[in-house]
This record gives sequence, structure tokens and C-alpha cells, in this order.
Amino acid sequence: MTDQTGPGVLLNGRPVVLGPQPIKGGGQATVFPVAGHDRIVVKLYREPPGAEQERRLERMLTMTPLGGRPIGPGQPPELAWPTAVARGSKGEFLGYAMRRFGEPGHVQLVGLFTRAQRLRLFPEQTDWRFMLGVGWNLAFMTARMHHEGLIVGDFSSNNVVVDANGFVTFLDCDSIAFTDPATREEFPCLMQTADYAAPERLAGGPATRQSDDFALAVLIYQLLTAGNHPFGGVPHDSESETTVKDNIAASRSYVAEPGCVIIPRGVIDPTVLPPALLTLAQRAFGPGVTDPAARPQAQEWLRALDEERRLARVCPDRPRHSYGSHLTACPWCARAAATGHDVFNDTVPSVPTGPRTKQMKLPQQMIPTQQPSGARSLAIGLTIVLAILVLVIIVAAAQGA
Repeated sequence: MTDQTGPGVLLNGRPVVLGPQPIKGGGQATVFPVAGHDRIVVKLYREPPGAEQERRLERMLTMTPLGGRPIGPGQPPELAWPTAVARGSKGEFLGYAMRRFGEPGHVQLVGLFTRAQRLRLFPEQTDWRFMLGVGWNLAFMTARMHHEGLIVGDFSSNNVVVDANGFVTFLDCDSIAFTDPATREEFPCLMQTADYAAPERLAGGPATRQSDDFALAVLIYQLLTAGNHPFGGVPHDSESETTVKDNIAASRSYVAEPGCVIIPRGVIDPTVLPPALLTLAQRAFGPGVTDPAARPQAQEWLRALDEERRLARVCPDRPRHSYGSHLTACPWCARAAATGHDVFNDTVPSVPTGPRTKQMKLPQQMIPTQQPSGARSLAIGLTIVLAILVLVIIVAAAQGA
């Protein structure tokens, strides 16, 4: 492959110097920073791309997808669309440039699926309501893309990034399936991620809106259950290692069919989802597995998520615990009490035993009911003094009478 770190890489005919260390690498390509240009990166393919991929990128540069929507202050674009073709010194096609989306401002969606990552990346924002908002933005982006004839295709938690406000951006736009509005050429999506691929895609079928709907349902479910995959678990009669891909292909989801697998320890019960959202999930992971037409579309998720965002409750004991309006008590507090693991906080409520850098609000049942011995002695002394004073007043009053 052509040297990736010298001035031999051209963007719009102008040489640029790439940083010596890649930002991100995968099986297909590597992403490099551009020296002196903090807001762009260059994605270079590991293997020489064919003429069809070059044609795809050239046609994408003539398009302005999702361009009709005004972008508010601080809101990133929903697509990291190519901005220039990257070529070598002899004009050979190497890859493309796009806007940079990276830490600390943007993190991969998968970073929201574990407590440690959530607390490290967005320590103040990531409660359950934040996850609802991210899911809504993800569904909105998907609905907008489908409206404009774009198919995400390779839809996963690794190629979507989110910022501290919950806005999402899809990164790997060079894999998107689309029909060129000018030439009517069709460019299919040839990439997929097994844990998010619908059964028809696993069987070799093309990317469609319905396959996007499947991946979207998985991502939203993971957001609302702190990362749990709806097709996790092992069949009861399994004698070999079973993967998420195997369970998808066999239509085994504990969300739609409780008891069909041995659920991994620590999995959050699906009923943490409000009824409207749980119904959509059960459709997607039940009949929707084998029947693409039965899967909820992005618009249906939008409506249900929007309704629940307005109704979500906040725990009175732990403000960073929020939950669905259908529940009468905080599920995260109950889980922390039962397991010692708090999904949304770095500590489980307990009585402080030493100096702390910040105050921790304790649930009512954890507040000490016994006073320290010094305070208890002082209280007893005050009680005796008050009793003597009352007795003196009573005697004086009796004598006066």
C-alpha cells in the first residue's frame, strides 16, 4: 500500500501530511489524522479499492444527504459524509477525507453499554433518560435516511458516535447503500456486523430498510438495558459454544420468548422497558426475526420513545436514577441493593467510612439512626438541666399560690 504518512496523499489535488499514528483501524481501512487540520481525518483502504468503490465515492461527493435539515448550534451532522477523495502522488485512489468525530467530544455508541465507560466518558449525563434521548436521535437519523433512499446497511454500535448532548453521527458512510439520484446507478452495501445483522443478511441477502430496522431495534434495546443484547444466552440443550449470531439465525431471543435460553448472569429484565417499547422489542425479536415486514419501523420507535421521554420518572433517592413511568419504584436502586452493582453510579449507596472528595446522598434506610457517644451524652445532660428548670418553675408557682 502507498505510504500513509507523507505528502504523497492528495486531497482535491493538494498534498497533506498524515499523522504517524492512526486514530482507528479495522479489517478494511485505517483512519489517520491530518497534520494542521484538526477537524478532518483521512480513511485509507488497506487493500487497493476497485473502480466501483472509487466511482461510489465520486458520486457521493455530488450528493448532499440530509442537507435540508437546519443544524442547530453545537449539533453535529448526522452523517460523516465524504468531503474529498484521497489519492496518491500518481493519482491512484486510496480512500477519502471526512470530518473528524472522536474523543473526548464524540464516543462510539458501544461506550454507553458499560458502566465504566459511561462514567468515564459522560459522567454527568448518562442516566436512563439520556439513553432514551440517544435512542430517539438514532431512530430519527434512521427515519431521515430511509426517507431519502439511503440504507445504512452496516449498522452497529461501533460505527455510530454520540456526543455529550446525545446527538448521533454515522461514520462509515462509504458502505451505505444508495441509488445515485442523477445517474440512477445502484450502489449496494457489502458490509455487515454479525451481532446486528438480520437473518436474511446473514444468509447472504442485500441490505434493506427492514434489515436496518432490525439493527435499530437491537441498538435501542441495548441503550435501554445498559448494553444487554436481546439475543444473548445459551440454548438449554447446547453442547457447544453459541454466539449471538447463532441465536439470531435460530430466532432465539429471551425478550420475545422467555426461557428459550439460559440467560447470562446480570442481564436486566426486559420489563424495565415501558409497555409500548417492550411491545416493539418483542415484535422485532419475535415475529420480526423471520418476517422483515413485521419489524417496527424507525417512525414507530420515534413515537414510543418521544412519549416515554416526557413521562420518565426520577428517583427521589438517587437523582441519576431515572426509569419508565410504568414502574412504581426505582429498578436501579432495587438492582443495586440486590447485586451490589449500581448501573448508573460509580458507588453503591453506603455509609461513608472515611474522607470523601464529594458528598454522597444516602438513601433513607442507610442513614445512621444511632448518634455518636459524645452527642448522646450531651443530649442526656441537656435533658437533665431542662427537667430541673421545669421543676423549679413549678415549685415557685406553687409557693406563690
